[in-house]
Amino acid sequence: MAWEFVSLQQGIDQAGSAIQLLWKPGADPWKPPVVADEYVSWAAEQDAWRSGVALSDLSYHMSDTFIRGADAARLLGDVSANNISAFADGQAKQFVPVGADGNIITDGILLRERQDAYVLSGVPAAQNWVAYHAETGGYDVDIQTDPAMDYRPNEQPRLFRLQVQGPAALEVVQRAFGGPLPEVKFFHSVPVELAGARFRALRHGMAGQPGYEFIGQHADHDAVKEALLVAGAASGIVHVGALAYATNGIESGWISTPTPAIYTDPTLADYRRKLGLFTYEGQNPLYGSFYSDDIADYYTSPWELGYGRSLSFAHDFIGRDALAAAKDTVRRVKVTLEFDEADALAAIGPADLYVNDYGRQRLEVDGELVGTAFQSARIVPEGKVLALALVDRSVAAPGSWVEVVWGDHPGHGAPADATDAFPRIRATVQPVPYNAFARTGYRAD
Repeated sequence: MAWEFVSLQQGIDQAGSAIQLLWKPGADPWKPPVVADEYVSWAAEQDAWRSGVALSDLSYHMSDTFIRGADAARLLGDVSANNISAFADGQAKQFVPVGADGNIITDGILLRERQDAYVLSGVPAAQNWVAYHAETGGYDVDIQTDPAMDYRPNEQPRLFRLQVQGPAALEVVQRAFGGPLPEVKFFHSVPVELAGARFRALRHGMAGQPGYEFIGQHADHDAVKEALLVAGAASGIVHVGALAYATNGIESGWISTPTPAIYTDPTLADYRRKLGLFTYEGQNPLYGSFYSDDIADYYTSPWELGYGRSLSFAHDFIGRDALAAAKDTVRRVKVTLEFDEADALAAIGPADLYVNDYGRQRLEVDGELVGTAFQSARIVPEGKVLALALVDRSVAAPGSWVEVVWGDHPGHGAPADATDAFPRIRATVQPVPYNAFARTGYRAD
């Protein structure tokens, strides 16, 4: 029997609304597939990328969309706020597409291989956006998508991604390749060869620490990974598991799960009909103590997310005017929250308990809503539970106090006092990125 396609729009209609489709209290937090939860321990693995050297296998949790053809650059410029004309071969950029309202669709990493060939990687929502407009806009392009393993668990990916980072990363890379790699700027790449394989070395890192991301054909995955681990043995290289990896964005300040601004725009009805229900847009769960029946209350602006440096208004693109107008009206600022230790102990659990929560937790001052947390995690090397959040400007100064309402709202139809009994965790506002090196040298590079 043939599988019957069910669209995102059908799912919304059957659930009653987008929020009722996506609201899933108690949902398990995301973690990368395929790799083990832990190789040493999640706590030691968190420390490895800050004090030594870590290897992270990113080959299985990211989707890749390959955009080829004469109109590739024109398509990408039309659907994103990026300056595609200022883009060198081998360079990567934070890809920032927005809807007509100027809110983000979700970001991604766009790598230019050559003038007519790009690879867009990461959360598939941005890739779906590009593919849809390629199909409906009459562009001379070929689009091929290689989904993450979450969406096709019985197939191997097309690419491998192996990331080596930490204070000792460069010495491991030199040992592996027999010398230093060619000088290259941050988020630029060079072709390299190791273990009989040719692939790309992208200057990159994690949580502010220096390193490289190696990208090549998955057929070479095992040989390249083994060569890196062997070269790293003398430096005490640590293989990072899924639990630790899922927490790394907290310190570097990357909000990984913005809600795509696609559910309420009536002009996107055709888009929602072409998207499947069993996609990121149809299945990525919302939960936490902040609840609204209006899905638009979960949308975010690139300005709030800190992507201002990636935006260019020198070209026309979808949402350009709305995004430009929003610059002076954005009321929220991205910050790190540092949970009070005693409150976290009482509400969450002991200091050796793994914590990684993607709940949209309500933030209050004197009972009034002042923002939302997006991800909260225990960072053992800091001895703290930290969260990434968007807060009102009135409480954005470092040292300001807020209360985190900790728990999962039951959702649509719940009484107004549904969260009154939830524990409150005091938290201080801290800079973002939380990691000092990421705020200074790493960002300057």
